[in-house]
Amino acid sequence: MSPALGPAQQVVDPGDVVLDVAECEVVEAELASAVAAQPFDLTRDLPVRARLFVLGPGDVVLALVVHHISVDGRSMGPLIRDLVTAYLACRAGTSPQWPPLPISYIDYTLWKHEQLGEFTDEWSRATHQLRYWANALAGRPALLDLPGREQPVAPIDPVAGALLPISFDAATHAGLLRVAQDGRASLFMVLQAAFALTVGAFARSADVTVATAVSGRDHRLLDDLVGNFSDDVLMRIRLDRAGDVGELIDQVRRVALAAYAHPDTPNPRVKRCLLQDAALPLFQATLILQRAGAPRTATEPSPAQGLSITEVPTGVVRAKHDLEFGLTDHYDPLGTPAGIDGSFIYPIARFDEATAQQFVARFRAVVGLLADGYRGPLAALLATTGRGRSLSTARRATRALV
Repeated sequence: MSPALGPAQQVVDPGDVVLDVAECEVVEAELASAVAAQPFDLTRDLPVRARLFVLGPGDVVLALVVHHISVDGRSMGPLIRDLVTAYLACRAGTSPQWPPLPISYIDYTLWKHEQLGEFTDEWSRATHQLRYWANALAGRPALLDLPGREQPVAPIDPVAGALLPISFDAATHAGLLRVAQDGRASLFMVLQAAFALTVGAFARSADVTVATAVSGRDHRLLDDLVGNFSDDVLMRIRLDRAGDVGELIDQVRRVALAAYAHPDTPNPRVKRCLLQDAALPLFQATLILQRAGAPRTATEPSPAQGLSITEVPTGVVRAKHDLEFGLTDHYDPLGTPAGIDGSFIYPIARFDEATAQQFVARFRAVVGLLADGYRGPLAALLATTGRGRSLSTARRATRALV
């Protein structure tokens, strides 16, 4: 890292990489904490490490820990597939035969630089996208006034988080899809509208900026690459410019499509073009929706191969943002909506559990109202008594529609 220029990427030749696969003896009760015990120091460490935990005779766990700077969620499929290929080959006493990749991550980065051009070129795609964000975010509230806990007596890790589960049944899922179809929008856009309403009510602000993640894998040749292609895009929602639910969903649809069309500007670059304190976060609230995985394919390990993959929860929750929903929509084999589930993550240094529960309850209530057919004014959804919930007017309106 150069103090003058900031962080810089260093690409290490594969032949120079020595991955120390240390062997450690642990008891099963200590496995989770042992996996999550050591953080990365990216100024000197490779963003990957491996440990072989021996629980007992014939009971061994290989833990591969990779920093998020090097992998995204869609990397997990090809990464696990390649690990399984290597394991099965090793067990058979042969060398693993991986199909050659059509391109490398370096190919992708070079192509991306060529596609975007330089910020010094006023006609480049990079400059065009930066100009969009500068205009879209100009004049927004730099910080949402979210109801936080009082300063705790004991210091708390600022990224230490807690998790609350959330789920919606198949009927609510189907109702949201009907709303999306009526508004020429997607399920994600309807959920994002409900999220913006909830954030706006909680922060007592009609101008909220929320975010979501984009995969960044805009070509099929990238599907099998392991790397971090994902990024955040921002959506500034003006609740005061929508008279009713239909107008809000239409606004969210237009804002989301514009954000998806400008996904390549790094967040630090966006921050430098805004008139706000650089120490303030670019956004505080994010909602991510992903489709549940398809049934197991023939390329995945099966019981016949004597291999199973089990997720080992570490119990460590990291809250990158103040308000964060990670949701998954599920469908049965015929494509019928089967429900939505996920979790809400929040920093415990920022909110106590009661406040977090209130936020989740309000989001669930707004989603339920939209799914049940409420199409009226936003005022009833934003009305609050202090920071509590007051949705009775909207509920009565929904019952009248039914």
